[in-house]
Amino acid sequence: MTKTTVNAAAGGISIHAVDVARGIPARGLAVGLMRLDPDPVEIASGACASDGHFIHPVSEGLGVTRGMYKVTFGVGEYYRQSGTEVPDPAFVEDAVFQFGIERVNEHFHLPFKFTPWGFSLFRGGA
Repeated sequence: MTKTTVNAAAGGISIHAVDVARGIPARGLAVGLMRLDPDPVEIASGACASDGHFIHPVSEGLGVTRGMYKVTFGVGEYYRQSGTEVPDPAFVEDAVFQFGIERVNEHFHLPFKFTPWGFSLFRGGA
């Protein structure tokens, strides 16, 4: 494979979150996505839809460039809002994951699976 050119269209970053403790899509889970370099900037924020997908133009490539990123998921608040009992402080308050994008034309899908006690996140559907 060859390196991406500067003019290549961005493939985007998509997120799908599942509350595996309750076996449901993570409707309302807060998501924040920052590009860390070359200049730190928030490129997306909001909450997951009823099917657990984070609906935002970033999934189509808006604002995505080569560099390092950080995604933050509001796990503790999600469980408190759902009425699920969590410790105070929560074991997982915010789940934070840093990742890099070299080939900006590729799509980066981040399936996020979580419970009040842990989480899994990886690059899926490349």
